[in-house]
Amino acid sequence: MIIPLDKLIEFKGNRYKLTCAAIKRAIQINLTDDEELKKNNGKIVPTALKQILLKKVQYKLED
Repeated sequence: MIIPLDKLIEFKGNRYKLTCAAIKRAIQINLTDDEELKKNNGKIVPTALKQILLKKVQYKLED
């Protein structure tokens, strides 16, 4: 499974912000053709969530 479900369940932050960050990261992955995307069979959103939950990328949403 691509998404680390244990990390998703343990996530204590704002889920709305997590969702927004995942959407923005998914767009970035799609535009840059991230190398991890090939390993995950082209699944963009799960790849974005995985990168955020495993803290491979940091996010900060501005108002």
